Amino acid sequence: MTSAYAQVVSTSPACVGCTMEDAKMMASESLLNSIPISVWTEKADYGHSEIIMIEGRVANVASGFPVTMTVVSPLNSIVTVDQVTVAQDGSFKTTLNTAGAMWKYDGTYTIKVNYGSAEKSNKVQVELTGGVGYTPNYETPTPTKQCGANDLSANGQCIPFSISGATVTGATLNTDDNSIIISINAEDDGTLTVTPSKTIQEGIFMVLVDGEEWDDVEIVANKVTVMFPAGAETIEIIGTYVIPEFGTIAAMILAVAIISIIAVSAKSRLSIIPRY
Repeated sequence: MTSAYAQVVSTSPACVGCTMEDAKMMASESLLNSIPISVWTEKADYGHSEIIMIEGRVANVASGFPVTMTVVSPLNSIVTVDQVTVAQDGSFKTTLNTAGAMWKYDGTYTIKVNYGSAEKSNKVQVELTGGVGYTPNYETPTPTKQCGANDLSANGQCIPFSISGATVTGATLNTDDNSIIISINAEDDGTLTVTPSKTIQEGIFMVLVDGEEWDDVEIVANKVTVMFPAGAETIEIIGTYVIPEFGTIAAMILAVAIISIIAVSAKSRLSIIPRY
């Protein structure tokens, strides 16, 4: 079993008259109760057509409040986000099917769980093998325009922003997840406000801070304000659309141009055929 909490190993019974197995069980129970949220899987390695059984436990149950589960791929992109019901005894369980297209790459997948706040979060990692190997491409796109002092430069696009309590160290557009990823150096608690134009991103519905779903957020149309804690490193703003990279647009333009040339050529040939 791979777990987000340490396995308890006892060399002597924890109570008078208890068996060794009882002592281990009591120690494990005590440890679970001391951790805000725990999560584990039944094994560490899986293939690409298996079911991952996920179980966990919340120490202090808030009635009707679910656990938010986020799975991150080896590409550091989100595979799935789900909410899992918590039982009255604090336990929760769910399954993940690794046969989907989002699971095709080999590597380490991180399963993160959150129960309402950053303090009540944990994670467990599993390894997938037998699929597609992934070789990261670190080539940085060449910016197509110069951005102002109050703009983020992301893949050649300029995005208005303001920030307090931190400095922005970089930004990029993630077309796989329709998101804007902003790297920051947060020495204090602070606030980030981003206002992307609808040509860059729209349909904003979720914000992640360091990979965790974040509630301390205000979204008004395409204006997003995020209150982040000291030490935060990454803020990801997720929408239903983000502008494709230039290469995709260029390919579309090229395809249209080729079709137009073929159509014009065909028409020209027809016009010079002699008529009798």
